[in-house]
Amino acid sequence: MMKTEVAFRNAERKDTPLILQFIKELADYEKMQNEVVADEKTLESWIFDKQKAEVIFALEDGREVGFALFFHNFSTFLGRAGIYLEDLYVKPECRGKGYGKALLKKLAAVAVERGCGRFEWCCLDWNKPSIDFYLSLGAKPLTDWTIYRTAGDTLKNLAETR
Repeated sequence: MMKTEVAFRNAERKDTPLILQFIKELADYEKMQNEVVADEKTLESWIFDKQKAEVIFALEDGREVGFALFFHNFSTFLGRAGIYLEDLYVKPECRGKGYGKALLKKLAAVAVERGCGRFEWCCLDWNKPSIDFYLSLGAKPLTDWTIYRTAGDTLKNLAETR
């Protein structure tokens, strides 16, 4: 377990290649490498120009060892924004040292500081280590909701449907 407090830093534009590297490492871990079509130019535009997402890095001795990419969503029932964690990843050699928990605690603190009503994320059904970890933190799975998605040609077709 970690002996010292974790240092964090917000991503800057110059970190775009590092963000993409973390995304690709996560995709590799999730066995979804073929789904990554993001590139540096696209990430830079959406994260830094359009400001549609934020990234926080966890640091070990000044080196980025984990990242969290998140954005605001909105709950009509609560009448306020929430934080949605899209990706959380800690390098394999740094797992078990508390960086994942520290990143989640940091994002929970951001949510509280910003007056958000909730903090949520998804987890792949097969990822038992992560599921057990989230449950140990008091997170509750939403068993009565199913996520639906359209993307690519399906999204384009839906947009063009009359």
